[in-house]
Amino acid sequence: MRTVIGYGLLALSLTLPAAASATGWQPGEEVQAYAITGRTGMELYRSIGERGPQVGPGRVIAHTTFKLTWTRKYEQQGSACVLTSARPKLTIIYTLPKAPGDLPAATKASWESFIAGVHAHERWHGETIIEMVREIEALSNGFSVPDDPGCKKIRPALTVRLGELSNKQRQRGRDFDRVEMSEGGNIQQLILKLVNGP
Repeated sequence: MRTVIGYGLLALSLTLPAAASATGWQPGEEVQAYAITGRTGMELYRSIGERGPQVGPGRVIAHTTFKLTWTRKYEQQGSACVLTSARPKLTIIYTLPKAPGDLPAATKASWESFIAGVHAHERWHGETIIEMVREIEALSNGFSVPDDPGCKKIRPALTVRLGELSNKQRQRGRDFDRVEMSEGGNIQQLILKLVNGP
């Protein structure tokens, strides 16, 4: 098993409707647990390798993704098209391992430290997704394209700008993971403490 934490994105939707408060929005959060087995830290880690989420060519310990839809209102203002309202509906989805509830005391202590560290890592990814969506919201509201009768040019123009923000956020995630999973990095330390026990 690759000793990595997984991170992925779902495509941004430009057209699906979503409910949002007129005074702002808050992201939703879901935790999807996958059951693992074992009585020792090593057994738990091996079970993660067998049951962890499939991301790319292999399995990972944990994974963060999201669902994002928008309510958008485009208006013709003279010859220009203006995006006068853009409201997101965002749900961050964390996939994390869940150990048996009856672990021996020493294993339980090691596991709780491990899963807390893994969850903190994934929450960092979640926060960068929220930051990206807020940047998209700021860019979108008032975005305009001149000489666009029928608002036909604005959507492709907006898609290009949103792609830039998405790529920036993905790169941040890759850079963070590179440090976290480097030799002696936080994730490696969490794994070693789990498999070696207290």
